[in-house]
Amino acid sequence: MTLLEVEDLRVRLRTPRGPAAVVNGLSYSVGEGETVAVVGESGSGKSVSVLALLGLLPARSATVTGRALLHGEDLLTMPPERLRQVRGPGIGMVFQDPMTSLNPVLTIGRQLVEGIRAHGEVSKADARRRAAELLGEVGLPDPRGTLDRYPHELSGGMRQRVVIAIALSNSPSLLIADEATTALDVTVQAQIIDLVERLQADHGTGVVWITHDLGVVAGIADRVLVMYGGRCVEDGTVDDVLEHPAHPYTRGLLGALPDLAAPAVDGEVPDLTTVPGVPPAPTDLPPGCVFWPRCPVRSDPRCETQQPPLAVVAASTGVLPHRAATWCAEEAPRG
Repeated sequence: MTLLEVEDLRVRLRTPRGPAAVVNGLSYSVGEGETVAVVGESGSGKSVSVLALLGLLPARSATVTGRALLHGEDLLTMPPERLRQVRGPGIGMVFQDPMTSLNPVLTIGRQLVEGIRAHGEVSKADARRRAAELLGEVGLPDPRGTLDRYPHELSGGMRQRVVIAIALSNSPSLLIADEATTALDVTVQAQIIDLVERLQADHGTGVVWITHDLGVVAGIADRVLVMYGGRCVEDGTVDDVLEHPAHPYTRGLLGALPDLAAPAVDGEVPDLTTVPGVPPAPTDLPPGCVFWPRCPVRSDPRCETQQPPLAVVAASTGVLPHRAATWCAEEAPRG
């Protein structure tokens, strides 16, 4: 069953340099118990796309169009009061920077209890007990003591775990995790991933996992969506995208990962692949393929002036289609 269905999502921001096309025609779906990983460089539109779904972009400077159906209700046309009811039990969000998403003048316990009681008839004592359980589940060593501490008294990794506990506090049907494990060591990272997997098994929770860590993607994702310049340039099952990348940008991302099994050449470890140049400014996107200015392939002249459609590629190992927005099927030297 589909939990979330996003169709043709577009986000335009008004900036001093002119309109910025931050998200451009993004479409995807998330099913019950499914994990969809969204990957790409900083500035590709990953975080803005989910903030738009939750109505967290400033109305004065942001224009959001498209459709985003959660259990059949359009998040983009919901009244503010209804959207506040959806945030929590409908969608839980783990924000990227825990220091700015936690209130510095409120204790951890108050911030957790407030969210729990806002969405149910729960006594303060029961909510506090539930808050301590959540902190224990995310791996904090002294859950009850942590309830009375302030964010500045915790390390970055501990604050990150508090934010994850808040997102999970109302057992959401959809969890959006924006770099949820970036500040955590690998042991705690594994604990958090196990916790999310248990939530999926027990409640059928769908997950949108935004990350730069392709190792985490390989371990937890069912599907992968690669974003660049506000557009999806490739999507498909995790096996299709990671094992048979079709877009030059996806190949560049995977080539930048160190391969510990790669044999040394003349006693030297091969250099990692690099993607030349920088991402395009959203106020000045190229007319054709968004990756064309940096592309090491450029095997089709249409890419300079025409935008390749997101189309099914030949190689596909799963029931879901493997799609890529490129006409450059084979890697070739730049001409």
